[in-house]
Amino acid sequence: MSPGYTEGTVLKAEGKCKDCSRINEVLSRVGDRWSVLIVISLANYGILRFNELKRNLGISQRMLSLTLRELERDGMVNRTYHPTIPPKVEYSLTPLGKSFREPLKGLGQWALNNLPAIDQARQRYDEQEASERQSA
Repeated sequence: MSPGYTEGTVLKAEGKCKDCSRINEVLSRVGDRWSVLIVISLANYGILRFNELKRNLGISQRMLSLTLRELERDGMVNRTYHPTIPPKVEYSLTPLGKSFREPLKGLGQWALNNLPAIDQARQRYDEQEASERQSA
């Protein structure tokens, strides 16, 4: 760390990252669990209705609604309303949302490739924690 470190990151403290707050804003949206899963689902299935997404993801109605609204606001998701009885609302990826598929595919593949190592690390950690609790 540099002596000028005062505001959370060395880059920000030294004034070298003018757009860090904007990058953080975007990453907090596209990097959250539900946004990632929604984009993956829409990338795999194309067009999905609200309840299809809800069922597939096991997400609460409120969280799905909030996340879809934010993804729509950020230009990642299209919302198409059909004035039928009952009303029909469909969601799909915009070109911007589709451009996010490739980075997500890499992240998903990394997760799949590393699941055994992650499981082993968690098991070692949990065993060590249990051992430390017993000796305390």
